[in-house]
Amino acid sequence: MSVGIVLVSHSAKLAEGLAELAAQMAPDVTILPAGGLSDGSIGTDYDEVVAATQRADSGDGVVLLYDLGSAQMTAELAVESLADPSAAVVADGPLVEGAIAAAVAAQSGEDRKAVAEAAAAAGMPEDLVPAEPAGGGGDEVELVLRNEVGLHARPAAVLVRALSAFDAEVTVRLGDQEADGHSVLALMSLGARQGDRIRVRARGPQAPAALDKAKELVDGNFGE
Repeated sequence: MSVGIVLVSHSAKLAEGLAELAAQMAPDVTILPAGGLSDGSIGTDYDEVVAATQRADSGDGVVLLYDLGSAQMTAELAVESLADPSAAVVADGPLVEGAIAAAVAAQSGEDRKAVAEAAAAAGMPEDLVPAEPAGGGGDEVELVLRNEVGLHARPAAVLVRALSAFDAEVTVRLGDQEADGHSVLALMSLGARQGDRIRVRARGPQAPAALDKAKELVDGNFGE
């Protein structure tokens, strides 16, 4: 089981498309769209949001995200109407980035609080930091991206999910910029493309194993 996710939007097409995108990064997570009114027009449908929230709960709770102000109100009212309102939470984060971050966190087995926090944190700037000079500590490996899309949405999510299993701090370097290896959005911000050389650095008890896994994924084109 995992935390479920409900996407509350004024647009059915927006919610459905985002649910489809997020599902590519979290295949084992229930991600349900709840967008538009029953007649197909723009708006939010309280009954639909309640029903989606109930369906998304497999036992570990639900995190709801929303697009605009009135969607927040609808989501909050839906949560309040549940038999157990504590089973769901409305996350205050950007809909698109928040949905991606929440989906990856849920796929990694995080609890409801952590999934909601991941969604909220996605609203903060993913500033890249200057890369540390070589020899700055930790183990390191240089890898060449051969997959067609480079280190973009799905490959970044695959890497983050895999690295979450290791007791290690991991960073990924491209040129003069370095990103947190546990953040999908940060990795995507590197803009690493096919043919680019990245340097993966790890510190911690399981640093060597984390690097081995990163190499395995890159060499295997992230399963593409």
